[in-house]
Amino acid sequence: MERLKPLNDFIFKKTFGEEETKDNLIALLNAILSNKDRDKLVTLEIVENKELTPELIGDKTGIIDVRAKTEDGTQLEIEVQLTNQHNMDKRTMWYWGEMFSEGIKKGEDYKNLTKVITINIVDFEYIKIPDKFHTTFHLWEDGVKDYMLTDVVEIHFIEMEKFRKLKNKNLKEDKLQRWLSFFREDISKEELKELMDMDVDIKKAEEKIEYLSSDPKTLELYKSRERSLHERANMISSAKDEGINEKAIEVATNLLKLGVNIDIIIKATSLSEEKVIQIKKKLES
Repeated sequence: MERLKPLNDFIFKKTFGEEETKDNLIALLNAILSNKDRDKLVTLEIVENKELTPELIGDKTGIIDVRAKTEDGTQLEIEVQLTNQHNMDKRTMWYWGEMFSEGIKKGEDYKNLTKVITINIVDFEYIKIPDKFHTTFHLWEDGVKDYMLTDVVEIHFIEMEKFRKLKNKNLKEDKLQRWLSFFREDISKEELKELMDMDVDIKKAEEKIEYLSSDPKTLELYKSRERSLHERANMISSAKDEGINEKAIEVATNLLKLGVNIDIIIKATSLSEEKVIQIKKKLES
């Protein structure tokens, strides 16, 4: 039986974002948020903010995230993003702000606003810091780097592509690295078994995925979500190609106006000879 992709956001939600699977989420969050100054999570409340309807699953622009709240009121959101839309920084701030503002009702004291932690697990490179697959951001003062304005902002990026390229992995001692290995869709059965033998939390998560793969309704929704994610990736790729093509046409037009030779324009823009001649005729008409 083919293993379901753990980073399909529908499967991720079923594995980590439901009441019956919150132990999996606690284990994952403790690996992500591990810090000597932070207590380990023992319990949390799953926030069911979206019903997993067939309409949502089939929506190529829809977002299926995992939300939770800790005992002290800290809100957490995990989003899995497989395709680079080149807007994750602004998008993250938008969703962080939306969650933060939901922390109080109109007229309530601002002191009741609670911390919001957003976690992005992305299947591409995004943060321009080489060789660092897990980055964390807060509000620090520009000149005094150890002065934090407030701790209510905490944003994590976990980049799977950088993790894959990591040469010296330390799965035995690094729990987050074990989870990221578990998320790989190309992991071998031998590697997966080794991870499960090494980590009981990963064993529980994989058992959940195996259970989901045996349910016909879940499989149907999973395939629907895979199709919608594939359509989204194609849509973004097409838009990018269209943008590149428009830029090439603009460059070719400007070069033709300057009297540059057609052969040089073809090399500079990668446009076909037919396309450059077409642009030239349009300019001359």
